[in-house]
Amino acid sequence: MFCWSLVLLVMGCIQSIRCKPKSFRDSIMVLEVNSSIDSNPTSIDESSRVVLRYRTPHFRASARVLVPPVAGKESWTVGWIQACNHMEFYNKYGSKGMSSWELPDLQDGKIQAISDSDGVNYPWYGNTTETYTIIGPTKKDTKFTVSMNDNFYPSVTWGVPVSDSNMPMLSSIWRDQSFTTWLVAINLVSGEILVLQTVRWRMRLHIEVDPNKPLGQRARLCEPIAQEQPQVLGKNEAIPPNAMVKPNANDAQVLMWRPWTGEPLVVIPPKH
Repeated sequence: MFCWSLVLLVMGCIQSIRCKPKSFRDSIMVLEVNSSIDSNPTSIDESSRVVLRYRTPHFRASARVLVPPVAGKESWTVGWIQACNHMEFYNKYGSKGMSSWELPDLQDGKIQAISDSDGVNYPWYGNTTETYTIIGPTKKDTKFTVSMNDNFYPSVTWGVPVSDSNMPMLSSIWRDQSFTTWLVAINLVSGEILVLQTVRWRMRLHIEVDPNKPLGQRARLCEPIAQEQPQVLGKNEAIPPNAMVKPNANDAQVLMWRPWTGEPLVVIPPKH
């Protein structure tokens, strides 16, 4: 009798351990992550007499996620957060100088990264396909996909940006930017943050321009024509504090005019 009671007691302990619900941290599963940059080259548009426009291929990231039943009254948002780690963006104007989009705190090493949020839904990159919210309790598995994409589509003036003349002087464009993109779950009450996946990617661009040629024949895309593919890291990286809060890169950037001789000028100050 004693032996059977002991066995039943042990079995009862095992059963109680098995029935204890797992925490959200332990139960959420990333089923699949895909990340790529489109294979098409950057396209150049010379249809305007005022500006050159170009459109880079898209960076894309998507993840399929499974959340088992949530027992408690917990609410979590799962989605993509992105930050810029490095930016070089120079537009050269022959013998005159260059314009440069700059992120001063990032450039000076005061911060590791700056938020690349849409500027509304901090810290998320966006709030349509980019996020999904689970409100507990739930009775069954929740499966969903969160996805995002990013590319550059700027306009660069043919003429020197601090001159009243629109005479074509643009001679080259150079751009090199690096980003880290995280798949993240955030508890909407406690603020707990779970980093589920980390992706690194880079976009490089070099365009040579002959301003003396007719409009439509001036610009030529140089190497690299194809972009390096993103890296899905085997070990997650922590999110730097500035990647989670205002300002975002668009609001913090400043356009400078840096003549080859003379003092630099602020053309467009930061919005923030």
